[in-house]
Amino acid sequence: MSKLLIFIALLALVALAACSDPAPTAVVSPTATSLPADPKPADDQPEPTATVEPTREPTETAALRPTETPTTAPQPTAAAAPVPTTISIPEPTATGTPAPTPAATPVPTPTRMPTPTPAPAATGIPTAKPTPTPTAVLRPTSTPTPAPTQPPTQAVATWRGITVAPEHRCSPYDSDDYRYSPSVEPRIVEELGGVYGPYTGTWFESIRETDIEHIIARSEAHDSGLCAANPATRAEFASDLLNLTLASPSVNRHQKVAKDVAEWLPDLNQCWFVDRTVQVRLEYGLTIDEAEADAVDMVLSRCESIEMVVLAPAVSATPTALPTPTPASDVDALALWDDNGNGRITCAEARGHGIAPVRRGHPAYPYMRDADGDGIVCE
Repeated sequence: MSKLLIFIALLALVALAACSDPAPTAVVSPTATSLPADPKPADDQPEPTATVEPTREPTETAALRPTETPTTAPQPTAAAAPVPTTISIPEPTATGTPAPTPAATPVPTPTRMPTPTPAPAATGIPTAKPTPTPTAVLRPTSTPTPAPTQPPTQAVATWRGITVAPEHRCSPYDSDDYRYSPSVEPRIVEELGGVYGPYTGTWFESIRETDIEHIIARSEAHDSGLCAANPATRAEFASDLLNLTLASPSVNRHQKVAKDVAEWLPDLNQCWFVDRTVQVRLEYGLTIDEAEADAVDMVLSRCESIEMVVLAPAVSATPTALPTPTPASDVDALALWDDNGNGRITCAEARGHGIAPVRRGHPAYPYMRDADGDGIVCE
């Protein structure tokens, strides 16, 4: 009976210890294990108050209960009832199992995986762009290169040994660059056999009635290649008898002027005239445009001869004899050509009376100003 009272008191102390501060109980818990070794002494009863600690920690209380059973071994009936009911009620396992959270381990692994995947994808895209771009640009640049080779083949086209090309004025035209000496006029007359105009078949009484005529006009030759020639070549062209003849002022200044074969043909000696234009172009390397080449072909296709046709003179004068100029003393030049009565004859007055150009030996020449001293005024 006394042992039962001691056991009940011990349980009361355990209940009190459970309501008190758990800190000291944790320290005393090892002494509870020593109780089964010496169950008798009453002085040790307050010490097991530390057995309350197992009520918070389920593992320790479970260990204490089996140790207490040997103390109550002499009376198994009284000790068997209270031991299992009071000690196993607390929920040690329920509180202990939720403490470890396994969810912490899977969280870091998935979050790190997606971050490295976009990085290589972004770096690969820009590197692929620059490589195709230069190759695509270089291809078209190589295709236009054969284009410049075609204009030369078009310019190299020839007709009767003459380069076919449009007229081109590569430098300004100045008649002073194509000046000729008056000494060529007697040579022209000698070659023609008299003062003869092959364009019209006209015999003239004097050279004063004619102009020195360039078969290919100087400006036409300039635009056909002489614009790039040196001054010596231009002067040679201007005085070459192959390109010189005589014509009346009306034909030279108002009809032919600077026209080419496609624009003007003489009334007489067309075959001779057209053949001379071909010879002169070959001599000086002049070009010819397509329109003029077609006109030349059309004329020459119907020619039986390219020799000059010389008509018989209308008067009984020897065509080979050069007309003697009228002495100046026999003509009153001022009365004839000085319209304003100032004692001088201007080029405007000379042209108005049809005597220009005025050469040395003409009655009007002494009353005119020959600035360059070449013996010809109002060229």
